[in-house]
Amino acid sequence: MIKRLLIMVLAALMITSLAAAKEISGVKLPDSMQVGENKLLLNGAGLRKKFFIKVYAGGLYLKQKNQHPQEIIEADEPMAVRMHFIYDGVSSKKLIDGWNEGFGKATGGNILPIKKEIDQFNSFFTEEVKENDIYDIIYNPGQGVSVFFKGTLKGTVKGLDFKKALFSIWLGRKPADTGLKKGMLDQ
Repeated sequence: MIKRLLIMVLAALMITSLAAAKEISGVKLPDSMQVGENKLLLNGAGLRKKFFIKVYAGGLYLKQKNQHPQEIIEADEPMAVRMHFIYDGVSSKKLIDGWNEGFGKATGGNILPIKKEIDQFNSFFTEEVKENDIYDIIYNPGQGVSVFFKGTLKGTVKGLDFKKALFSIWLGRKPADTGLKKGMLDQ
């Protein structure tokens, strides 16, 4: 009897843990993320590709599910993006070039109002990214956008306008990857 009960409990735990993560190209993204006092839920996830190369699995975490990209971009509430790298060997220069291209598209080419913030943000990307490295990009109202690399805080950039431009890179009208955008919005 105890053995049967133990097997049922273990089976239930295994099913729960399988349902608790979303797998994208072999990468399991957790179903939630704790940000300060807020529990953020995985809104959706997708794959960032560049020239048919799988770069990273990306997950969007929000306080509550939302499929409306402009509402997410404009929201002044906690949210996060997890970038779990699949590709091995993305240089810091390539990361920064990608961010700069994304900010250009997100702002319609007018980066001047947030140029200082972009430069500060880019300064956090100093290491070559290896397979299974993780960047967590977390927005907290009143604090700004914090960048964590492999669990270590690299720095924080203040400003809601910067946050809006940053999240537009993934969710805006001209996203870096339309497939990733759809995945993050769970569409």
